[in-house]
Order: sequence, then C-alpha cells, then structure tokens
Amino acid sequence: MKIAILGTRGIPNEYGGFEQFAEYLSTGLVDRGHQVAVYNPSWHSYQKEFFKGVEIIKKHCPEKTIGSLAHFLYDWICSKDAKKRGFDVIYHAGYLSAGPSIFFLSKKSDVCWVTNMDGLEWKRDKWNKPVKWLAKQMEKIVVRHSNYIISDNIGIQKYYKEKFKINSTFLPYGAAIPEYVSDQFIEEFKLKINRYYILVARLEPENSIETILDGFCESKSKTPFVVVGRNNSRYGEFLKRKYHSNDKIIFVGGVYNIDKLNSLRKYAKLYFHGHTVGGTNPSLLEAMALGASIVAHNNIFNFSVLDTLGDYFSSKDDIIKIISKRVNEKKKILNKEMCIKKIKEKYNWNKIICDHENFFYRIKDKNPITLK
Repeated sequence: MKIAILGTRGIPNEYGGFEQFAEYLSTGLVDRGHQVAVYNPSWHSYQKEFFKGVEIIKKHCPEKTIGSLAHFLYDWICSKDAKKRGFDVIYHAGYLSAGPSIFFLSKKSDVCWVTNMDGLEWKRDKWNKPVKWLAKQMEKIVVRHSNYIISDNIGIQKYYKEKFKINSTFLPYGAAIPEYVSDQFIEEFKLKINRYYILVARLEPENSIETILDGFCESKSKTPFVVVGRNNSRYGEFLKRKYHSNDKIIFVGGVYNIDKLNSLRKYAKLYFHGHTVGGTNPSLLEAMALGASIVAHNNIFNFSVLDTLGDYFSSKDDIIKIISKRVNEKKKILNKEMCIKKIKEKYNWNKIICDHENFFYRIKDKNPITLK
C-alpha cells in the first residue's frame, strides 16, 4: 500500500506523542513492505529525503511567524499535495486544523481519508473561548467528512459513539519495553534511585501540573520533584516563577534522549501522569512499560489504560495523601509486573503496527463510506 501520514511536526520525533507514533508506525509499515510518506514542516531539523525507508515530504509551515493559525494552512498544503500522489490511505493525526482540508478535498476522492481524533481538543484549558468553539466545529466537520475515524482510547470511542452516533475503530498507541535501563543517567541530574518524584508532560494547564506541584508543596516533602517538559513557553515560565521558592522542584526542560528519559522514569519513587483531555497518552504507556509506580489523574481515559494498577488523584489533597501514605511494597511489585504484562499483550508496537496494517488493508479494498 501507499500511505501518507499528515498532521504531525515530523519525524524523527523532536516534539511529542503523535510524532513518536508517526515514527514507529511509518517505519514499521515500511519494514512490512509498504510505501509510506510522512509530511514534515520545512523547518524540521531532519533534512534528508528518507528516514529508515520512510519518504520525507517537506512543506512550508509558517508556525514560527504567524503562530497556531499556520497549522490550517500547513494541513491544507500537505493534504492537497497528498491527494495528487496516488496514496491508498491519507492518515491525519489529529483533527483541530484538518477540518477544511478534509471537508473540501475528501469529496469525490478514491483515497481513504482516515483521521485519528486523539483527545478532546475543545477541552484544553490553554485555549480561549473562541478557539474552543472553533475546535468543536472542526470536530464536527472531521467526524462527518472523514471516511474513517480512529479512536486511540476506549473512552474516546465511547464519546464519539454517544455524541455523534458513529462506530469509530479503536487503535491505540504502542510502547516498547526496554531490554536494559541504566541508572547512570539519573546521576547526571544528581538524583538517587527511588528518592525522587517525576512528571513527564507538555507543560500545559490541562495536564494538571499545578495540581500536582501544589499538592507536593503542601505535603512538605523533602524528596526532589523532577519536572520533564519543554518550559520555554509562557505557561512554562509562569510555572518556574510560581514554584521558584521550592528548591526541591527541578525543571529540567525537555528530555528527548530515550535512554535518559527511561532512566528518569524507571527509578523514580512515583511517576505522576496528569493528562485530562482524553486519548491514550504515549508517556503513560512508556511509564507502564518500565514498571513505574504511577499516580494518574482520575478520568475514564487514563483508567481505561492503567485500570487498577496505579493510584489516582483529582485534587491537590489527593496528591498530599498519596505522597504521605506508606508504600505497600508487595502491591508495588505486583503492579509493576502487571503493567509490563499489559504492555506486552495489548500495547506492544508489533501488535499496534499489525493492527493498523490490517485496518488499512480492510478499508483500501472498500469504497470509502463518508459518515453522515
């Protein structure tokens, strides 16, 4: 098959979850004999024409000059180009800026237009009311005019069934279980095994950063708390100012070396996952694959992945209680084993790539059916 992946900030991953997913999926499909292209913004640091057999198609994205509105233009440019190239499947990662492209370009097309809806963009706290309204309109357009909808989380699948009366296809992300994780990297950050807390996330309000850190501060814990995530944004700068007086909170910025990141996650006393707006977040899967002791925000999306294999919080008071309670070592070891088992059986990359491949084969051989 010929498959195009659109809507990410490009591969190899330099940004986040969708980019990592695009990297694993595209290279995995190439290994299975398919022709796969990933669209990269022209400013991506990787400038070669191929990455591990995946064709890199570079298109101009003026994000650095006009901000978020650039994504609508970038999506349009990429989608229009992809439609001309004879792909069997055009896969959009996310829906927020894809609405106009899918509405106008998917009509009278022999290509299967597939959209992974990701999370509920209109619930993100970082957006103002006009942007949230726009996100809801884009959601409606994409649901109605994509030929096929993918939900990466059971909670998301239920939402689209209840809200739009559609049967989306459940296809989650995957995670790799590292064969070996060195503890030498935590020494670079002057940390000790099982003597620090950590959260790994984009520093955005909807990821519960303040709830977690407020609870940590009020717990009076003397254990260091490591915050991993790019922090040169407006909100990142705000967080650094707000928690400046607590010398136990360490903002280390983004960590994209997977060996370092795995080391930091694996050897933490507790791993905090505060994502609230839906989807199966790759960082949660990766923490499970490492057998981390996970504390997750209490919502259907996180629970559908982690189930009972961690602790949950809804408020800073919950964080205080979790940090203060005595650890049950037997339960901790059992949760670790069950998390790794779950990744092996349900979320391993080989299974995820095979499931996507089978899905693409099924839809390729059918006439695309636009959802009404």
